[in-house]
Amino acid sequence: MPSAEMTPASRHEPEPVRPAAAEPVQPTREDEVAAAGSELIGGPLGRHALLGTSWWTPVRVVALVAIGMFALGLVQKAPCYNGAWFFGASSQYTHACYSDIPHLYQGRGFADDLVPYFDKLPGDMDYLEYPVLTGVFMEVASWLTPHSGSIQHQEKWYWFVNAGMLMVCAAVIAVCVARTHRRRPWDGLLVALAPAFALTATINWDLLAVALTAAAMLMWARGRALAFGVLLGLATAAKLYPVVLLGPLLVLCWRAGKWREFFKAAAGAVVAWLVVNLPVMLTHDATGFHIREGWAKFYTFSKERGVDFGSFWLIWAQNSSNPPTTGFVNNAAMVLVVLCFLGIAALTFTAPRRPRFAQLAFLMVAAFVLTNKVYSPQYVLWLVPLAVLARPKWRDFLIWQACEVAYFLGIWMYLAYTTSGDAHKGLPTQGYHWAIAVHLLGTLYLCAVVVRDILMPERDVVRRSGDDDPSGGVLDGAEDAFALGAAPRPPQHTAHFEGAHVDWGRPEKLSHRDRSL
Repeated sequence: MPSAEMTPASRHEPEPVRPAAAEPVQPTREDEVAAAGSELIGGPLGRHALLGTSWWTPVRVVALVAIGMFALGLVQKAPCYNGAWFFGASSQYTHACYSDIPHLYQGRGFADDLVPYFDKLPGDMDYLEYPVLTGVFMEVASWLTPHSGSIQHQEKWYWFVNAGMLMVCAAVIAVCVARTHRRRPWDGLLVALAPAFALTATINWDLLAVALTAAAMLMWARGRALAFGVLLGLATAAKLYPVVLLGPLLVLCWRAGKWREFFKAAAGAVVAWLVVNLPVMLTHDATGFHIREGWAKFYTFSKERGVDFGSFWLIWAQNSSNPPTTGFVNNAAMVLVVLCFLGIAALTFTAPRRPRFAQLAFLMVAAFVLTNKVYSPQYVLWLVPLAVLARPKWRDFLIWQACEVAYFLGIWMYLAYTTSGDAHKGLPTQGYHWAIAVHLLGTLYLCAVVVRDILMPERDVVRRSGDDDPSGGVLDGAEDAFALGAAPRPPQHTAHFEGAHVDWGRPEKLSHRDRSL
């Protein structure tokens, strides 16, 4: 018989009984892919299983699995530890173990104890091109690195120190996702087991911003708007992309009339960003205060950087006799992002049920990376936690992850091809373009199913369990204050099922056991 994921619900074809509103959702009971995969560890959870009676709570299991998968990612990088990073032009690509971290230890002055943003660097990059909080992270790792032995020895240890710090970030991300939806802690396993997450975790320092963003989402889900804003501001001080989450939050608070909470969150974000940036941002001389050139390097580099790996702009540039200029791409990408935000705003105000915050957050960040002039392989880290909260469906998530793994292999094989000279080991340009297309289409596919869930909320697996917006904080269960088009559907508009009815948006008190998940 077709499932409700394949056909519209009908009053003549009732769904299975839903769990009580305060009962944790078990993925092996509601997700066919999770149930099939659970056969590897003994099968789906039994109906009479005792939950909450062991030290092995879902959150602890998720954290340990995330650390285990991270460790497997470190093993995958093993061919680079003693040679590929330092010798041979293409071996780090043929082994798919490239990382920016060891190369920037000397290239950005950490080996010479230069202070980021203050000391000028030799070479083409005159200052560190990362936001301030990421620069602090890199500097702390440098302090913990033994500055003795050969430069290769120091670079390897610098990578290991960073890997240890990033492992903590990975565990934080998995735990925050597991705790954001109170009744769906096992969704955190999607983050912990995501193959692209493990493969790309140590390419760069993105996990710091992702961890702060995940913590911010958890604070918003708990109704702590100011804490959300502070963490989002810190995340933006580590990477630019988290600031786009304020856009979806704006339109959701507009529809729900929650202006006070939005402005509190926005103010917290601005103040936190300024606290981190102002000490580095401003310099003073006899003529007054000025913007420090080293601090501005991240922004000037982002503006001047040409079309780069992973974007559809690169396919255009490499297949055109008249490739687009950097200025044109900057302006066009900005226009596309604005159009995407306007589309998301229109979707928010006209949807039959106010979208969940995680759904719009995922769509906005996805729009940001899809239209950007560079879509590096580690950018998948930005999307994984948001994708899990937006669409915790194993089938769709694994389809997307397969596309990202294909791209992860594709970019390194392409770089192996371009750096191996006449040997041409790897993937030629046209093959790499197909890899780009696959990973763009994978992200678009996940965006499409999230939009479908918004337009047809009865197909949203989170809401089919009886919840409204468990990551929405003050938005969860709130009445609409402003909407466009047809009147919003009443709360009881959901897939019909036999058994006790669960109203959308009705806040439920959890038991002590459920709060400790």
